[in-house]
Amino acid sequence: MLGRFGGIPLVVKNLLIINILMLFATFVLSGTFDIQLTRILGLYYFESELFRPYQIITHMFMHGGLAHLFFNMFALWMFGRVLESVWGSQRFLIYYFVTGLGAAALHTFVNHLEMSSMINAANAFMNNPTPDLFREFINNHIPSPRREVYDFIMYWSDEPGNQAYITQAVTMVENSLRHRMNIPTVGASGAVFGVLLAFGMLFPNTRLMLLFPPIPIKAKYFVIAYGCIELYLGLTRPGSNIAHFAHLGGMLFGFLLIKYWQKNTRNFL
Repeated sequence: MLGRFGGIPLVVKNLLIINILMLFATFVLSGTFDIQLTRILGLYYFESELFRPYQIITHMFMHGGLAHLFFNMFALWMFGRVLESVWGSQRFLIYYFVTGLGAAALHTFVNHLEMSSMINAANAFMNNPTPDLFREFINNHIPSPRREVYDFIMYWSDEPGNQAYITQAVTMVENSLRHRMNIPTVGASGAVFGVLLAFGMLFPNTRLMLLFPPIPIKAKYFVIAYGCIELYLGLTRPGSNIAHFAHLGGMLFGFLLIKYWQKNTRNFL
């Protein structure tokens, strides 16, 4: 296997190997021993009963499937090997982990804001369980609710004092909170977006060939466009299964670290 990685710098090579092995271990342990490695090593909200401090690191090496792994590792191979060849292994490794941890930090902060809003809305409903407050909770905090939920609200609105409906609504809110708090975040995407940002800053005029549509674009414009898309999606799709602010966090911390190095290092490149 190592022979096939000829020409790939040490850190990128080992990151590729570790991430591939972790996904392989996830499949094997799940299928053979019913051990869900993602639930153990994925990053949970810090108030979740499933949160463990080591997840701040381990979630960076977990992925949700082959496609998730492929696109992250392809980008790491494509851009990371160039950066490591320019910076050296030590600086690239520092950069990779700073951006990965920065991504987790921003994601956790935004997640905390969303969870606090959701908890406040849930408490307001619990103190006064009405169909209107339940509908407001669903509309603001449950992405793509099922049609049955709105049918339930309609039936409840006809009998707002029905205790069975109230009990059912309270249970649904409690389950939604528990589910939202116990969703793990996995993937190297935050660090990979940091790598992408660094490539765009160091080689801004390098032309990249897009797949869809197949047109060339300068790296700096590609990075700017990607960042704008992530910001838009992060703001318009809260609670999405994709951690858009983690991607932005990787880019933000990468930008800050590069600026720090440029200011304090005589020969940055």
